Amino acid sequence: MAKKQAVAAAREVMSGVARLGLRVSEMINHPVAQERRWVTIHRLDTDGDREWEEVLSVIADTDELELTLNDDGSVTVRWEQQEVEAEGRGEIEFEQEEEAAPFWRA
Repeated sequence: MAKKQAVAAAREVMSGVARLGLRVSEMINHPVAQERRWVTIHRLDTDGDREWEEVLSVIADTDELELTLNDDGSVTVRWEQQEVEAEGRGEIEFEQEEEAAPFWRA
């Protein structure tokens, strides 16, 4: 019973911004989005104005991400595949994008 209460308390601690940021990060890190290098994010009824604006601001301020506001209120986020120079060989390699989205820190 104590474990269930601890889990419930942890859920309550997560702010709306953190919850929305986590959802957006999961969408960006989805394998299909990673392959396409874009994702469209729709605002849910549970996303408050302040939280939505804050997360969009973080995305817009991230150099690697391009933000497009759509007519239906959704947002499309695009990014390019990151190039990394191989050590000592002067060759370009493509970085595997398996880490969490770079813009969100919960």
